[in-house]
Amino acid sequence: MSVAAVVVAAGQGLRFGGLKQFSPLDDGTVTAHSVRAARSVASRVVLVVPLGYDGLGEGADQVVIGGPTRASSVRAGLEHCREADVVVVHDAARPLATPALFRAVVNAVIAGADAAVPGLAITDTVKRVARDGGSMVVRATVPRDELVTVQTPQAFTRASLERAHATGGDATDDAALVEAQGGRVVVVPGEVDNIKITLPEDLDKVAAHAEGPR
Repeated sequence: MSVAAVVVAAGQGLRFGGLKQFSPLDDGTVTAHSVRAARSVASRVVLVVPLGYDGLGEGADQVVIGGPTRASSVRAGLEHCREADVVVVHDAARPLATPALFRAVVNAVIAGADAAVPGLAITDTVKRVARDGGSMVVRATVPRDELVTVQTPQAFTRASLERAHATGGDATDDAALVEAQGGRVVVVPGEVDNIKITLPEDLDKVAAHAEGPR
């Protein structure tokens, strides 16, 4: 089965204070690391960038301009994956995702899932809260044995991902759109070191990991 990847690097990095995805990292940029990892499973890598990007493509096969939301940016990349059977979507801000993790989500889709996502079990107690005046108060304790935190890369059959995006909806990840269409989304073990860069200190953590053995 043919595999294409969409690496999403179109965010403005408001919490970071700049375009975190193009920050220098090791021998390239944050995004270049993500593109390289995606290429471990994909014969075609499409990079989605913000308006005004003036880089050299970070090693991707094609560069396209993203939209105002994450979902619209994924759709912009998906337009250029029409020949693929499986599409992997990865956030450029997760440069430490390993080739093994990419293979795991792709293999789960090849085995019959509509989509596959990496997930980590929650070890802390989780509580649902609400604002009461100036305070946050606990409303309930949520059983954590049925909860995971989800990462990228996420893999999909191209057909299921196209159906999910045909609605024009938005979500924090593409799997949520597939779920809403009734698709079967399986979870593979995520990676603790698959850090998402959100704040400047996250880049420091990622840089420290990148300097060590992978």
